[in-house]
Amino acid sequence: MGFTGEGPVLEGAFVRLEPLGHHHAAGLAEAAEERRDSYGFTWVPGRDAFAAYVDGQLGRAADGTVVPYAQVDPTTGRVIGATAFLDPRPWPSGEGLSAVEIGYTWLAASAQGTGVNAESKYLLFRHAFESWEVARVDLKTDARNARSRAAIASVGASFEGVLRNHARSWAPGEDGRLRDSAVFSIIATEWPERRAALEERLAGIRERRASGGAPRGASRTRS
Repeated sequence: MGFTGEGPVLEGAFVRLEPLGHHHAAGLAEAAEERRDSYGFTWVPGRDAFAAYVDGQLGRAADGTVVPYAQVDPTTGRVIGATAFLDPRPWPSGEGLSAVEIGYTWLAASAQGTGVNAESKYLLFRHAFESWEVARVDLKTDARNARSRAAIASVGASFEGVLRNHARSWAPGEDGRLRDSAVFSIIATEWPERRAALEERLAGIRERRASGGAPRGASRTRS
């Protein structure tokens, strides 16, 4: 069983997740070129490749393997990154989704460490657990990517281990090589506690923003 149809718009205070479309390509290209030194282990297309990137994601969506989103600043309407649901797995009965992965995620440099990633994950988790009623959500990253691993752990996902020689490496100079993948997850029985913790964290970020302060930890990890 795959995904059917495009995902709904998911909106928070810091980010609006819009179903990816060709109209997002130019904004994605601008966001990606702000500063590329934070994408060492992450696949982010170059400026001239975003039309093909969107075509590829929409093709996967048509195949039922991906639900792609653009991440948009709800205040300005500026595109600030991308993310997606992928790898849908059915229940043993074949009906409904038992598990999905969140991936294809990246943010413009100016959106990192601002609460956008935490809220984006919150919105995706909430949709997966409460609308699709999945039993599990996966997240994976290059095992060497300490910043990404810290960000995934910070949104409540549990580290499960490393899959060796698991997936294509996107690190510079490693074309054609495989990476080890660090695997994280949240399962349905954990979601109420994780939801409460994320909501408390997001409320704190909103309060700090309202008082003119920067999000805590903004300079250290993507939040």
